[in-house]
Amino acid sequence: MKNARDIINSLQNRPQFSKLSRFGCIDVIRHSFSPPLQKMIKFAYIKNNTLFFVLNHPGAKQEFDNNIQSIKSALKFVKPKECQEADIKDIKAFVTHTPMKNEDTQKLNSTTAQHYKERASGNFTITTKDEKLASIFKSIQNIIKDKNES
Repeated sequence: MKNARDIINSLQNRPQFSKLSRFGCIDVIRHSFSPPLQKMIKFAYIKNNTLFFVLNHPGAKQEFDNNIQSIKSALKFVKPKECQEADIKDIKAFVTHTPMKNEDTQKLNSTTAQHYKERASGNFTITTKDEKLASIFKSIQNIIKDKNES
């Protein structure tokens, strides 16, 4: 019986899923950076044999540029097995200034409005002298009593 890793590897080797191996290669290269720098990488992609890293801070770009030569030279001598198919000639990085969406606001937007049980019983006296206002209060009282019955 195959385990999950064998199934994933067999799927990655199929031609229709060839791009999955690229993501494995990108992930291996990304993990060669320091953990603080890894957190500043938004995403990465390969285009025209160039690996692009998109960073979210200009300080990360400066640190990335300091480490880039060592990564390039290491990839020339020893390619990880995930990167055998990907022919990466160059590695570049740039900073994006688009704000990241906060997951908390997405969760708030996706949830429906909360409904609470009506705490009012509708038992109040209407003491106003104005007939128009008294009819409005009476309709509110009837709505509250109807909600409590259901």
